[in-house]
Amino acid sequence: MSDKPNPYEEGKRAGIHPLIVVFGVLFGLWLFVFLIVPSSKNKQVAGTEGPAGPVIEDPEAAPVLFKVHTTILDMNAISLTVPAEATDSQVVGLLKRFKQDRLSGTLSELLPATTPGHKLGDHAVADIYIVSDVKFAQADVIRTLTRGAHAPGNLYPQAVPFETAMEAIRGHYRIDLNDTGNPDSASLGFADESGVHSKHYRKIF
Repeated sequence: MSDKPNPYEEGKRAGIHPLIVVFGVLFGLWLFVFLIVPSSKNKQVAGTEGPAGPVIEDPEAAPVLFKVHTTILDMNAISLTVPAEATDSQVVGLLKRFKQDRLSGTLSELLPATTPGHKLGDHAVADIYIVSDVKFAQADVIRTLTRGAHAPGNLYPQAVPFETAMEAIRGHYRIDLNDTGNPDSASLGFADESGVHSKHYRKIF
């Protein structure tokens, strides 16, 4: 008779306990998901990625001509058109000119009032949209942009989808004199308050 213990004695379990196997498999799956599958926290919502690079400005770019197309007083908004040939540098120059005129109190000589009679001035609050295609300067398009990306479509039917209108914006200048910390902001392209922005969005100031 052999003195070696029999691993298969009756009443004794042979091999690894099943619970250990189950926990081992679960741990392996968790490790796989954690290391291999990218976390949703690291994914950015489409349309909210940061700008790809800085704006290259041409200090010698000629001033661009513009035309006031639409004024929407109930939304403190104005749309302007510039030639399709206008460069980004020219649009940037126009945005900076508007800011300088706002600071010097002469913006009303260039643009119609958005807050006529307001104690803070004729442009106490203003959204100024610059486009090249006149169909995106229409009042219904500007209303869509001013409401933002998350406005309920069933309450505000859109003649042009927000995403389409957003990509047509060459430049945007926002004035809010109630915000004393940041009364002026401007960009190439467009971004709404939620951070959704066009593909060519670049913050200017």
